Amino acid sequence: MGWKAVCDVERLTPNRGVAALFGEQQVAIFKVAGADEVLAIDNMCPFSGAAVMSRGIVGSVGETVTVASPVYKQRFDLRTGACLDDPNVRLATFAARVVDGRVEVDV
Repeated sequence: MGWKAVCDVERLTPNRGVAALFGEQQVAIFKVAGADEVLAIDNMCPFSGAAVMSRGIVGSVGETVTVASPVYKQRFDLRTGACLDDPNVRLATFAARVVDGRVEVDV
């Protein structure tokens, strides 16, 4: 599909997620506090099957920025999608950027 605009970056609260829908694909988008970085992952929790990752709890493990599923609390690396609690599970990640103050996701 290519790069799609989501919202003004000012509308994102640091360390809080928002969900965006592109066709059938739900994407969770996060602005990381203290960094000039926007990250995007699949919004679907692979453990619960619910579209809730945008409501997850942002944190860190060492230098790894994480989000914990609000359902069963598994932690995922926001940059790679890897599950820190189960190495066999991974979320899809999407390239994200800010262009002229607008958040864009490559879906």
